[in-house]
Formats: sequence, structure tokens, C-alpha cells
Amino acid sequence: MELLFETRRSDSSWVDSVWTCTSEQVTAMTSVAGVRCGLVFWELDGRAYAAVTAPETRTGTAPVPEGATFTGIEFAVGTSLRIVPTPALVDAGIELPDATRRTFRLDGARWETPGPDDAEALVGRLVRAGIVIRDPLVDEVLRGRSPAVSGRTVERRFRAATGLTRGAVRQIERARTAAGLLAAGTPATAVVAALDYFDEPHLARALRAYVGRTAKQLREGVGGPIALDLDSASISA
Repeated sequence: MELLFETRRSDSSWVDSVWTCTSEQVTAMTSVAGVRCGLVFWELDGRAYAAVTAPETRTGTAPVPEGATFTGIEFAVGTSLRIVPTPALVDAGIELPDATRRTFRLDGARWETPGPDDAEALVGRLVRAGIVIRDPLVDEVLRGRSPAVSGRTVERRFRAATGLTRGAVRQIERARTAAGLLAAGTPATAVVAALDYFDEPHLARALRAYVGRTAKQLREGVGGPIALDLDSASISA
């Protein structure tokens, strides 16, 4: 039983990554916390589906349609959709109506369903239409800059754009990075030092909360299907 992932990074400032996944004899998976909104398209038994994906604050178990083929677009942190405030999507997401193999409906219009090579072109069209939006302050903050507004305004705008606090984004991203390092064979002690965890118990708690795996499970590749492409996971802090 497995989920077969392929992930590529994007050179678009609006897109973090594009992924595809096929489920083979999988009916459930471990979901993983994440900080990005996105779009996902899948086919099952000849029928097409589309959904808006959203930040997730915790790990859990999620059903997987057996035999489904997915194409997903992960937006850059802070990039979102005009139709719904990101805070309202957190830990939820929404399925889009009237999806076909050729088109899907979003914000009152029909758009061509993309393949993995067409993802950036679709997002570019959505940006030009004002459907995909972002607050430039989020990018400033993530780059370590100090916007010329009050700290309270920074927190309010950051949370409005991402649905999360800056601290939550950092913790979730750090846990996902740790998972990639551990799966690649990096010792837990080195991960603690590289990612500035206080100690191994703190790392273990973060992995349980956000990834749903222990360091040993990640290192040994056990624990069942997981909604994270560990072969392509980013290992930059």
C-alpha cells in the first residue's frame, strides 16, 4: 500500500510547488499539518473533482479514494483566494462544484483544469483576474524584514492572509523540514541542532503534533501512507 508522489518546486512567486499523487491500495493516510492554501484536482472512477486546500494545524487520519489520481498546486505562503478568507478555510478546505475532466468552476467562472505542467499558467490567469491574491507584507515578514507598520498590524495582517500566526507557521514548517531530514537519514541529534529545537523530546512532540510520526518511523520509512512527499521534502530551514 502506498501513495506515489512526484513533487517539483515552482519558479513562480505565487506557487510553492506542484505535485501529483496516485493511490495504490490505500484507503486512509496520515494527514500532515501545512501552512499553504492551494488547489487540488483528482479523478476517480471516471469522474473529476476539484477542491480548495487550506492550512492544517494538526496531524490526523484522512480517507483516500482508492485508485484516484491527483494533481495539486501549493500556493506560496500568504497567497490565497478572493472568494473566501483564509482563516475560514483552516483545517477545512472546500470542494468546488461542477468539475469535469476539462474545466472547473471558481469564483463564478469556468477555468481549464490543469495538468502538472500547466499549473503556473492557470495561477497566472487567476492572478490577472484578481481571484488569487496576497498581502506583500507576508513575504516581507518571511524574508526577515521589518514592515513600516506596528507589530499589532503585522500580526493582524499576517493572520488574515495565512490563517495562522507567525509562530504557528514557523513551528509547522520546522516540523515538516525535520521530517524530511530524518527520512533522509539525518540523526535526530543533528536535526535538533540544525533546526534549533531545545532537545530531542521537543522535536518528538512537534513530530507527533504536526507530522504524526516518530523520528524512528521516519528514519525507517514505516507507519503507513502519509500525505507528505518525504523524498522531495524541503530541508531548508
